[in-house]
Amino acid sequence: MILTTFQIDALTELINIGVGRAAGVLNEMLMAHISLQVPSIRLIERSNIRQEIEGLFNKSYSIVRMEFRGPFSGIASLIFPQDSAANLIGLLLGDLGLPSDMDSIRIGTLLEVGNIVLNGVMGSLSNILRTHVEYSIPIHQNENLYNIINSNNILAKPVVLLARTRFKIETKLIEGDIVLIFEVGSFENLINELNSSLDITQ
Repeated sequence: MILTTFQIDALTELINIGVGRAAGVLNEMLMAHISLQVPSIRLIERSNIRQEIEGLFNKSYSIVRMEFRGPFSGIASLIFPQDSAANLIGLLLGDLGLPSDMDSIRIGTLLEVGNIVLNGVMGSLSNILRTHVEYSIPIHQNENLYNIINSNNILAKPVVLLARTRFKIETKLIEGDIVLIFEVGSFENLINELNSSLDITQ
């Protein structure tokens, strides 16, 4: 499947709106300015998936992921390097010195942030496209991103769509990524919904 320039631009703007709204909520939580990169959209063939994913995320990260199902399906992930995750937790809890037996509080904090951000992104997409998408309960993992998405069998598909937005809170030494991976069949549904919603005919 080949995307037209108009579809790429529209999909980029669609995801940019969702990420922007989620970043606005996160900004209020953290009381700090969040800078966003323009989303990167790419179709990846199965033979190149591992190389592409590990080229972007080549180590263990602190990841909050949420599966979504509906007219389009896949995985949404909020990804932090370990030091950024620690800085975020410290900023929200006001204490970097939690004892090791308080890991559940650390994880709960990241899950709360992930739930707000990922639901904000997916909710925005659903609202704009006027469709209903169901979400799983977010879970936290310290893991390599390729291993996580491979365990969901999405990477067995012929093609996936990967949308990635990088964000930074420079004053707080926090950076991360919002990554959406769409299954190929549901991705075609997403494009159809997008074409219908925005009346893209070119």
